Amino acid sequence: MKNIHTPEVLNELITRINTLTPNSQRQWGKMDVAQMMAHCSAAIEANLGEGAGKQGLLGRIFGKMAKKSVVSEEPFKQGLPTDKSFVIIGAKEFQEEKQRLTTMLSRLSATAPANLAKNPHPFFGKMTESEWNSLNYKHMDHHLRQFGA
Repeated sequence: MKNIHTPEVLNELITRINTLTPNSQRQWGKMDVAQMMAHCSAAIEANLGEGAGKQGLLGRIFGKMAKKSVVSEEPFKQGLPTDKSFVIIGAKEFQEEKQRLTTMLSRLSATAPANLAKNPHPFFGKMTESEWNSLNYKHMDHHLRQFGA
């Protein structure tokens, strides 16, 4: 799995983000490109301990079992459900969200993995450094592929 805490992987992701335009079309899903970037930023904020709330009932019941598939080596499949705390509704401004996402990714990459592992995921619960790294990279890769980047 690629390590999101290395300059090479950070640069790869930012380069892919920079290929997006306000007219980038999704290949699956419901979000437009600006909403997707807002969604990815919200997920990073949660990992940094700044966003989503505590693990809900469904997460406590199914989170541990579902976590195995999202932290595996396999890319995310299309149509996976989104935790309600990360659903983005309404129009978002493309340039603002693009800047926010690149800033959030840079902050994430610069944060010690041990510090990230202190923050539970709102669905999967407690996660290790390796699990967070895998989830963060796969999530970004999934949504960039969604828009052909």
